[in-house]
Formats: sequence, C-alpha cells, structure tokens
Amino acid sequence: MSRSAQREGTPASAARFPVSPRALFATVVDHGSLLWQFARREISGRYRGSLLGFGWAVVNPLLLLAIYTFVFSVVFGMRWDGPVTDRAGFALLVYAGMVVHGFFAECVTRAPTLVVDHRNLVKRVVFPLQLLPWSALVVAAFHLAVGVLLIAGAVVVRTGALPAQVLALPLVVAPLALFALGFTYAFAALGVYLRDLSQLVGFLALTLLFLSPVFYPASAVPEGWRWLIAVNPLALFIEMVRGCLIHGAWPDLRALAALWALALAVAWLGFYGFQRTRRGFADVL
Repeated sequence: MSRSAQREGTPASAARFPVSPRALFATVVDHGSLLWQFARREISGRYRGSLLGFGWAVVNPLLLLAIYTFVFSVVFGMRWDGPVTDRAGFALLVYAGMVVHGFFAECVTRAPTLVVDHRNLVKRVVFPLQLLPWSALVVAAFHLAVGVLLIAGAVVVRTGALPAQVLALPLVVAPLALFALGFTYAFAALGVYLRDLSQLVGFLALTLLFLSPVFYPASAVPEGWRWLIAVNPLALFIEMVRGCLIHGAWPDLRALAALWALALAVAWLGFYGFQRTRRGFADVL
C-alpha cells in the first residue's frame, strides 16, 4: 500500500485529511491500481453467477428502453420535435437520455451506503476512504460506456457513419462525471450519519428522471415550467450528449464552459465535505 495510504491510517481523531482540489485528483494518481481492483471486483460481483453474465449490462437497459418506448410513443402517442419522426429514432433519443440519467443515478443512489457497506475498512484496515466514491464512479462509467457504444452502433446502422461531433463527447462526459462525483462524495458522508438518506436519494433520482428531458424534448415543456429545465444541469448534459452522438451538433462552448466550472465546484465541495466529516465515521459505525 502506498505511503500516502499509510499516513491516512493514523487515528481518526489525530488525522488531518487533505481537502485541496489537487488532493481530489491525487487520489486516483496515488491509488490507481487499488481503484481498479475495487471497481473490477464490484462489476464482476454484480454479474457473477448469472446466466448472461456481463450481458445483463446490455439486456437490462434495452428492456427498460422497450417498455418506456412503448408507453410514451405508443400508449401516450408522444413525438419528438425535429427530424426524428419514426419510432426507432424516438427510442434512440430516449435511450441517450436514459444513459446519462442512469450514470448519474447509479452514482448517487449507491453513495449513501458506500461507507456503511465498507465499515470494516473504516475501523480496522489502513485504507484511503476517499477512494470509495471514485470506485462507484468507475463502475457507473462502465455502464455508461456500454450505453454509448450501443447508441453509436445504432447511429451507424441508421446513417452509415458517426457524426464528427462525437469527438466532443469526452468534453461533455468529463464534467458529467465530476458532477456525479461531487454528489457521490456528499451523499457518502451524509449516509453515515443519516441512514434514511438512501430512501430519499432513490426518490430524488426517480423524480429527476421525469424532470429531465429523457422521454420528451425540452420544447414540450410548457413555457411556465421551462425554468425546471433551465436550472437542471442534467438536462443540458442530456441535450449535449444527444447532439454529439445523434444530431451531429457541436456543444455550445459557453454552456460547456459553465458546466465545467459547475462540475469542478461540485466535485471539490463534495470532496471537502467528505474529508471534513470522515473523522467521525469510525465513532458512528
């Protein structure tokens, strides 16, 4: 184990955990191999023993997509504004929204029990606890990557090639990851002290699913309620991912810069709160 991890093994009452923005990213640099081991173990453990194995990472979202597409496009008769008028195109747009929301939701719903489920690492083992939210992020990123590849494959089948704007996708996904990481840090710390948080976060994630333009275009929201879309950063991430992958639209640079600034601030604030409160984890657990 690295020297930095050993230093963090001092008693919680005496430890001074770093809170700088540099320390947030140094976690990955200092403990990269440990992060990979944790994430790989959780991913393989999730599908171990099942008949389809990792195939469930593809089948599960596709089954949800089929259900949502049937409900919203067939039962409710919803249509998408713009060039997409067929049901397959509708499903592709819905799936892109589901992938972005699913990535964020997987991180934040896992967060409240992240430290609690690893209480042995808090009490007995010298371990960099600030690595746990990064591990949850990597696991969610695996499912995000599967979803993006499925969308890319579908776009190639429909149009014959991917749009050049797909090159900008990493510039959109990176702040989305930082945004999710900040909330994961915050909820992981709060979940130690507030055990009901996991129930609340699950409800909030479901609410966010329907308050984001996942199953409908933002233009379908009545004018008086458009502010809900405007103040929802996830809505902008969804639109940018759709633009890069499906519509062939470059992200707006000013909006993207604002998302980067917001994501960096959220990531650091979540990390700061986690580091400041972790001294009491052992006493509570």
